[in-house]
Amino acid sequence: MSRIGKLPIQIAKGVELDIDGSTVRVTGPKGELVREFPPQVAFDLGDGKVTVTRENDEKQVRALHGLSRSLLANMITGVSDGYTKTLELQGVGYRAQQAGPKVTLSVGFSHPVEVTPPAGIQLQVEGTTRVHVRGIDKELVGQIAANIRKVRKPEPYKGKGIRYLGERVRRKAGKAGKAGK
Repeated sequence: MSRIGKLPIQIAKGVELDIDGSTVRVTGPKGELVREFPPQVAFDLGDGKVTVTRENDEKQVRALHGLSRSLLANMITGVSDGYTKTLELQGVGYRAQQAGPKVTLSVGFSHPVEVTPPAGIQLQVEGTTRVHVRGIDKELVGQIAANIRKVRKPEPYKGKGIRYLGERVRRKAGKAGKAGK
């Protein structure tokens, strides 16, 4: 039995839910999200809460039950509050510059790397070493942040690279030098 799927979802103030079969449209102060859900799950709207039910107890349907509940809760949170991921640039000469909606990264390559956000995502540079990725779609915010991090992952010897705020990079010891001579 799905413990996550059973939990009712509280609908935030200013958020409207429109359920049409297996398509759910969530509208809020920050924007609108639409998602197609599997036909094995159903949504019951009532009294400022949404509950997710499933048609049977097969293993695959039980998994979809919890997944659907989490996706809908993320949609409601996204249109009311939004999501933010923060990336840090660490390394000598590593910096980020804002140019309109685009961000240009100088991370030790012979050329600057330009990142253009897709629709619904805003990139903001704080100082020269922090990049904030903001949007209403949690999945898209996470994917864009991962793509930016992939430009120059933190390396384990000096720790240089692009990392999430608060991420700990496991460091390795370098060469021990000439031992025994």
